[in-house]
Amino acid sequence: MDAIVMAGGLGKRLDMGEKPCIEVLGKPLISYVIDSLEGAKKIERIFVAVSPATPNTGKVVLNYYDGRVKVIMTGGGNYVGDMVYAVGSAGISEPVLIIMSDLPLISSDLIDSIISEYEKCGKPAMSVHVPISVCRSLGIRPDTVFNRDGNLIVPTGINILDGKNIQQEQEDFNLILKIPELALNINTVDNLKRCKDLLKFD
Repeated sequence: MDAIVMAGGLGKRLDMGEKPCIEVLGKPLISYVIDSLEGAKKIERIFVAVSPATPNTGKVVLNYYDGRVKVIMTGGGNYVGDMVYAVGSAGISEPVLIIMSDLPLISSDLIDSIISEYEKCGKPAMSVHVPISVCRSLGIRPDTVFNRDGNLIVPTGINILDGKNIQQEQEDFNLILKIPELALNINTVDNLKRCKDLLKFD
């Protein structure tokens, strides 16, 4: 399965420049995601979708990965539009993993297990969530919360979609995992500090 790392956002709340380029314990934030994708057995090609708001991110990726990871420049209009463009530009017609660039605690094994769950779910699309209790245990106040059958769940920024029908709405399976590593994405200075603390003891 191919993967696209979405790295075109403005990162306004963090306000530290291009968020994917922020150094976390000696390497760019986005490298944590790419390194885990490279180590995943079920991932083949890796693409990074940047935008006019993140020109340096593309340079960092090209420098760090020596051509192994392809960079796609999107228009930066909106997340969904950029994602659809990236999938089309990469020529992906099979299921594709879409992941945000600010999930530094993700692991290769976790990526493989998520893909395995997709292969079993029987739906063309799958979105990964955590229960809101996981966010609360980390002291995180999520921006987006959904109610699924009376349970409050929070999207993690990881989805698998059918590439050949990327411009269409797809029937979606909600995978809910009680895994703290999926809950911590970097949107605030507090998130960044918590991430550094956890990585130090990893």
